[in-house]
Amino acid sequence: MEADLLIYDADQVLTLASPGGPKRGAAMSDLGIIPNGAVAIRDGRIVDVGPSEELRSQVRAAHTLYVKGVLVMPGFVDPHTHLVWAGERSDEFEMRVAGASYQEIMAAGGGIMNTVRHTRAASLDDLTAQSLARLEQMLAHGTTTVEIKTGYGLNVADELKQLEVISRLQADTPARLVPTFLGAHAIPAEYTDRADEYVDLVVEEMLPAAVASDAPPTFCDVFCEEGAFSLEQSRRVLEAARDLGLGLKIHADEFAALGGTRLAVELGAVSADHLVCTPPEEIEMLARSDTVAVALPGTPFGLGQQDYTPARAIIEAGGAVALATDCNPGTSWCENMQFMIALACRYMGLTPAEAVSAATINAAYAVGLGHEVGSLEPGKRADLILLDVPSHRHLGYRFGSNLVRAVIAAGQVL
Repeated sequence: MEADLLIYDADQVLTLASPGGPKRGAAMSDLGIIPNGAVAIRDGRIVDVGPSEELRSQVRAAHTLYVKGVLVMPGFVDPHTHLVWAGERSDEFEMRVAGASYQEIMAAGGGIMNTVRHTRAASLDDLTAQSLARLEQMLAHGTTTVEIKTGYGLNVADELKQLEVISRLQADTPARLVPTFLGAHAIPAEYTDRADEYVDLVVEEMLPAAVASDAPPTFCDVFCEEGAFSLEQSRRVLEAARDLGLGLKIHADEFAALGGTRLAVELGAVSADHLVCTPPEEIEMLARSDTVAVALPGTPFGLGQQDYTPARAIIEAGGAVALATDCNPGTSWCENMQFMIALACRYMGLTPAEAVSAATINAAYAVGLGHEVGSLEPGKRADLILLDVPSHRHLGYRFGSNLVRAVIAAGQVL
């Protein structure tokens, strides 16, 4: 067999193979570990994975990489980010640690609308430059697939501007980007007390313009929450998006249970995200569906809250759990999926193996790319990370430092 690159003698290769769909239950603890493993890559794709002794005898590679003492695993998949924004909100953080709630900050003109004002004012070049710096941090910490939402424009022109930035970022990075339209992120100030009229704008103008643009989204998301969009408004947005051919996602049950998880299951959404206060009966519905539960532990951590996604209950019910950073300027300015794994182990009851599954293969299914990324299997995109650790347990055990020695994205060694 011919290959461009053979990586061999890794202490462990974690394949995360899961051809039947996202990992659930006990399967989340099965990382597909190959001791003294090797990976062969050709034309940006994985062509073989197995013991080093076998692959070294079977593969003729143009280049080789000896990685004794290293753990090799799939690149992280971050299935929920708000990466494209301008400005910062450190003053709101100071208000929060002094006791102000998320809702109180929003009512005072802060929160999402604060970032909307900065993002609307930013030029296309400036917005791209600010966002690219964050994307490069993600890649350096081992994330090779990133979902990116709009939602800081909240009008036709500025939502399209965010989609254009995502397209520019894709041209500048070897990472795989997944664009999501989130025009229904908040009700803009100019539509105060006219939420239904704003939903009209989203459904009748913004969504069609986004789909017809030169940088169309793959998914549509909506923030179903008190102070944002009601269950009925969320349904209207998602059904309109579905009719336009977009996949569906939803922010649900972050602060109040409005029925968003039930709606996600009913409409066949690829994921339901946050899920901090999801009722038990909706956890059961979710577990019986194909919708992936995306937990965002950086957000309650950033807010200083005690309640996290009940991942243990979702797993025990049979649900598929994924992890994401929720990288955003207000509640979770963190580009590091390694830290999300550490938080999930401490505050959500996941074992290190379950958290690794949630940050790779399950996260890939949460963006509709489980067939393409998230595991090391022949035919998949060659997205790998090399870690200076003896086992996967260190990803939960350690925090605050970058354990990545090297990143390989689409076969390109970075």
